[in-house]
Amino acid sequence: MPLIPPRVGRWIAVTSLAARVYGGYKLVTMREKRLGEQEAERRRVKHHAWSADHYYNLAVDRQGLLIKLGQVIGSRPDLIPDEYTNILSRLQDDVPPRPFPIIKRRVEHQLERPLTDIFSDFEETPIAAASLAQVHRAHLKQPVKGHTEVAVKVQYPGIETIVHQDLDNVRFLMRILGLFERNLDFTPIVEELSHNAPMELDFINEGHSAETIAHNFADRDDIIIPDIIWEYSTRRVLTMEYTGGVKITDLEGMAREGINPQEVSQLLTNAYCEQLYLHGMFHADPHPGNFFVRPGPKLVMLDFGLCRKLDDKFRIGYAKLTESMLTWNIDEMIQAYKDLGIKVKNADDPTVYLELGRAFMDTSADDRAYADRDLVEESNERLQVAVRANPITDIPRELLLIMRVTGLLSGLGKHLDSRVDVVNTLLPYVRAAQEGAR
Repeated sequence: MPLIPPRVGRWIAVTSLAARVYGGYKLVTMREKRLGEQEAERRRVKHHAWSADHYYNLAVDRQGLLIKLGQVIGSRPDLIPDEYTNILSRLQDDVPPRPFPIIKRRVEHQLERPLTDIFSDFEETPIAAASLAQVHRAHLKQPVKGHTEVAVKVQYPGIETIVHQDLDNVRFLMRILGLFERNLDFTPIVEELSHNAPMELDFINEGHSAETIAHNFADRDDIIIPDIIWEYSTRRVLTMEYTGGVKITDLEGMAREGINPQEVSQLLTNAYCEQLYLHGMFHADPHPGNFFVRPGPKLVMLDFGLCRKLDDKFRIGYAKLTESMLTWNIDEMIQAYKDLGIKVKNADDPTVYLELGRAFMDTSADDRAYADRDLVEESNERLQVAVRANPITDIPRELLLIMRVTGLLSGLGKHLDSRVDVVNTLLPYVRAAQEGAR
């Protein structure tokens, strides 16, 4: 009996799990009236746990973009059921690593010399392993930029092929889902994934992005970005200054170091306001594995594979949109959405724009600076009604990425129980952005 090619086997594994997850939820929904609300919810929770467990096992086994997607899901405790986040959060920086001999060959091939010629020691056990690469702690024989202790990020052999296969699988699944859910258009999401994935596979691009963001924050000592060691970096191996700290979601570790989570929340919010509204260049993958904190507090930012540079027109337009939402200036908000390039089938019907604005402003409870699941569910229901009546026909890629970033930041806010005053924090930044353009 012939063996199934890996590409076909991967497609079968992904599509069959997607069908079982989707079918399970549909079945519960169809039987809800007969089962009763309480029993239907019990079965739905059980299916959450089953789906999360099976997705985790599939992601660990097949890796690639499956881990990337799992990281995003596991980073949203503000929106995603606990059964998912409890399991999938393990994908953030605790993926089973590749064997060291494979990594050693990869580094030596990329750097064109034995490890022992460059490093006085190179720890075989990685300090982090994720979707595309794993990171090892090492010491250089000779200091570079004053650094001898370094972190070496090594891309997995063959991961580029796997990523492209995953993109093909996602495109297929979204087309199939679109046949069942005709009111949903997943094309912008697939296009965004297709645009971002190649960038994350180029470590030279990542190194330059890190240096750009470090330059933008050069006047701040509370934001730390590791120096890139270009002498020992290639498109597949990135060597950088080693920077440690407490993981941003480790509340017990923060307490031991005397770090106040509310101060961390404020610092994180300020850092992203500065990037989005003033710099125009931003770190676009703020999941928990990419941030450490130190006493002060100081924020250590890692993994710049996914960053985006906004042109000034979009940056200022986004600042105008944010101000109009914060002040609930409806006419300006509708115009700002149009100016940014969000198009709907019937341009004379503003309902979709209003619901998008409400989704930003009305989904946090009390003084919490993160999304509330129940409020988001209500908002999504209203938005779906509006989109069915007047479909969105175009949405800029930059805005999709910003929406992803703000969603992940909301998830971090949930971990930290953030009480940041969003309005009074954001308004000075968005107004400064517009003032600078005049």
